[in-house]
Amino acid sequence: MKRKSHPRRSAPSAGNSGPVVLVTGASQGIGAAIARAFAGAGIGPLALVARNARNLEQVAASCRKLGARAEVFPCDVGDAAQVDSMAAAVLKKFKRVDVVINNAGQYFGKSFVDYTVAEFDNQLQANLRSVFLVSKAFVPGMVDRGRGDVFNMGSIASFVGLEGGSGYCASKFGVLGLSRVMREELKAKGVRVTCVMPGATWSPSWGKSESPVSRFMPDTDIARAFLEVYRMTRRTVVEEIVLRPQLGDF
Repeated sequence: MKRKSHPRRSAPSAGNSGPVVLVTGASQGIGAAIARAFAGAGIGPLALVARNARNLEQVAASCRKLGARAEVFPCDVGDAAQVDSMAAAVLKKFKRVDVVINNAGQYFGKSFVDYTVAEFDNQLQANLRSVFLVSKAFVPGMVDRGRGDVFNMGSIASFVGLEGGSGYCASKFGVLGLSRVMREELKAKGVRVTCVMPGATWSPSWGKSESPVSRFMPDTDIARAFLEVYRMTRRTVVEEIVLRPQLGDF
């Protein structure tokens, strides 16, 4: 007797319907992979945010080929005034945002004794302040509707001290702490908060590395983790997730 198949639960088709997904740092690397993963899954319209407008449009075009509506919003998410303008433009276009993926960030390595105050502040602005600003722009709307999802991009540097990573580790430790506070405050309001902490993932920033590509995780695997966590029922939240290369850190 042939067994009946049970198709996997899927989200509404893209276009103008379905949850609106906003991805920061979407112009390359993990951010671009996340955008394409959600586009290919037909979750809903995409609001793609990054500083590089040209690269952002290329990613949007690839998402459109996958059947998703994708709009671009160039913005430095560490700048409060730019975030305010971006949020106003996004809400004018889509009316709401249902999923915020705070992926934008950067790495700057230098010994602690040589780190300047300006370099330290830049890391905090790019990696931590950006999460606060973008979340503040869209989470109140989620609370009002009683539903939403926030993904904050941490790192193994959120809980491990890395040599040469004073500013980076400080900012990523902060992302984990902020995520935990948001989780506690928002869990009764229908908003799920997840902190994703990957290890070495292949991206353009690793272009000068002497390590073989096979030693890194592919960005598509990280993107898949975001998508699968989002697809869980509303009764479940993955609070924190750590992903590492099979052979460990390096």
